[in-house]
Amino acid sequence: MRDIFNQELKQLGTDLASMAAQVATAIERAAEALRTGDIVVAEQVIDADERINDLQRDIDDMCVMLLARQQPVDRDLRNVISALRMAQTLERQGDLARHVAAIARGRYPHTPVPEPVFGLMVKMADAAVRAGRDVLELIETQDLDLAAQIQQRDAELDALHRESFQMILNPALELTRQQVIDAVLMGRFLERFGDHSTSVARRMAYLVSGITVPNPSESGQAQSASSDVDAPQ
Repeated sequence: MRDIFNQELKQLGTDLASMAAQVATAIERAAEALRTGDIVVAEQVIDADERINDLQRDIDDMCVMLLARQQPVDRDLRNVISALRMAQTLERQGDLARHVAAIARGRYPHTPVPEPVFGLMVKMADAAVRAGRDVLELIETQDLDLAAQIQQRDAELDALHRESFQMILNPALELTRQQVIDAVLMGRFLERFGDHSTSVARRMAYLVSGITVPNPSESGQAQSASSDVDAPQ
């Protein structure tokens, strides 16, 4: 019985790595579609998202089955719960890659936004691509040093996202309403892709160490709220 359970856990890890690989490919192709305006590549990303969704449902079903049938504890329980939550996060990343590709396809044969906003969006897409690759490597290796690096590197995407707002609000660029909408949405999609990468990193840290790693953004929000309460009126 234990051998069967170990095989099922191994298959769960294999499926999760496969899902991460598909997400990494999706964001790479979405970035390519954005950069080059290749409508065929954009459509490939959109079509591939359903396969990511199917794999997420398969992983969910397997996790529920393992919890009900095996009633795992300790590290085994962390394996199953972490896989369940990471699969949900990866599925959201696949959706975000699809959204970026959809914008690139919708503005074909033109770029969604003019320079210098377009160059900034490409930088954000490149940072998201690196995050996708890092998450794949993390799931394959369970390297806690890499998990920490993923969380640290997310600051780059956050900074680029803030910079995008400064550009969008610059009246000298004379962006159309559609360009403003596209720039805001793309920036948000790519920034959220990075946030989900840090979520996977925190889940992996919990899986390996059994210690819950706090979300830096949530800590910041809590500190801000505390400051507001303590501030003199």
